[in-house]
Amino acid sequence: MKRTRIKQIWKDAEKFGGKELTIAGWVRSVRDMKQFGFVTLNDGSCFNDLQVVLEKGSLPNYDEICAANVGSSMKVKGTLVLTPDRPQPFELQATEIEILGSVAPDYPIQKKHATREFLREHQHLRPRTNLFRAVFRIRSLAAYAIHTYFQEEGFLYVTTPIITTSDAEGAGEMFHVTTLDLENVPKIEASDNKAGDAGTSTVDWSKDFFQAPASLTVSGQLQGENFAMAFGDIYTFGPTFRAENSNTRRHAAEFWMIEPEMAFCDLEGNMNVAEGMLKFVINFVLENCTQELAMLNKFVDKELIKRLKHVASSAFARVTYTEAIDILEKAVEKGHKFDYPVSWGIDLQTEHERYLTEEHFKRPTFVTDYPKEIKAFYMKANDDGKTVAAVDCLVPGVGEILGGSTREDDFEILEKRIVDLGMNPDDYKAYLDLRKYGSCEHAGFGVGFERLVMYLTGIDNIRDVLPHPRTVGNAKF
Repeated sequence: MKRTRIKQIWKDAEKFGGKELTIAGWVRSVRDMKQFGFVTLNDGSCFNDLQVVLEKGSLPNYDEICAANVGSSMKVKGTLVLTPDRPQPFELQATEIEILGSVAPDYPIQKKHATREFLREHQHLRPRTNLFRAVFRIRSLAAYAIHTYFQEEGFLYVTTPIITTSDAEGAGEMFHVTTLDLENVPKIEASDNKAGDAGTSTVDWSKDFFQAPASLTVSGQLQGENFAMAFGDIYTFGPTFRAENSNTRRHAAEFWMIEPEMAFCDLEGNMNVAEGMLKFVINFVLENCTQELAMLNKFVDKELIKRLKHVASSAFARVTYTEAIDILEKAVEKGHKFDYPVSWGIDLQTEHERYLTEEHFKRPTFVTDYPKEIKAFYMKANDDGKTVAAVDCLVPGVGEILGGSTREDDFEILEKRIVDLGMNPDDYKAYLDLRKYGSCEHAGFGVGFERLVMYLTGIDNIRDVLPHPRTVGNAKF
């Protein structure tokens, strides 16, 4: 079937004016005015719809068409007529309409408002609603913008493994991957000359597919650094998994991460790349998703566009963690109330982060040099012995949107840190090798893609920016 996409018409209507076209799409609405009627059609190529005009006298199946339910698929042949003096700039005057797929009466997605909770139970159908058409189109263009930014900056795109034997974060919240029979797991009996008490047993991993304990990755950073030490600037963009028993609006078990790594780069350079990426992506979405953002700004978050433009045009503030704590403590002294107490050594909570960006600096803010006890093992130790060269980027409206650090490039310091945290250096031999063979200062950061999409859309629940969310107790669809 040779057809014209609705996106093409909206892009250059004058080119198609007066021409006979074939359009295929899904019914958004039907209005029967007895002798003539209107069908609103969308083919998924853009957010905007196409109005089709029907005349009863020229369509033998007029009644069948007007009886079609929302969601039915149709092929329409007709002439595009430009209508600059009407609310819509053009309309398709139908000469022939074929119903390709009808919709059963129990179709759950109707024109009336459906809650997001209801739509999560119908994930196979929710992309047909205006809300999710906007969200997932923005998600798609944001992904394109991320690749565009890094490619134009000369970064190498690296695809890192989904299955791994190392825990990049050291938190242990990983999904195990195994081919062992869980009803009959092979065991090795412990002996006196091996670790463990006599009479106990451990899993015989030599019988498993990878012959070692394996899990789904929580980060591509460690493998990404391998390539940064050869190509200089690289980025990863792929799925990651975390078996964290959390039911908050900001956590999911499966999500995507963007993780650039830069050789010969310090913390300042790291922040420059992060700021540049965020501004590029936001500006790209502002320029290319005007209809989607307008709808979301009207029905989801009335401050969305204003906030995005503010971030895209602001010079990001930069403050150390110690300075940030001092700002928060002074706010408390002046009567500001926080639910979580403020003191040096705490992990900043969302309310603290939002105070810094929304009330104190009134712009996006980088917070650097956090206490080492609350940050990952691979972050470079500062000379004070208490902090590491870490950075979080905070934005108005949500707080933290990305986090990174200068990586520890000294072999002995990194090895000691791994041991001190009770981790096994043998599991990180390759990572430690990079500190032996041509080590250099390098840095990187991680951005949770879904959290970025939440910020771009004003959606406050991560389940509503994932096509098919995986959360505690939920792996449907």
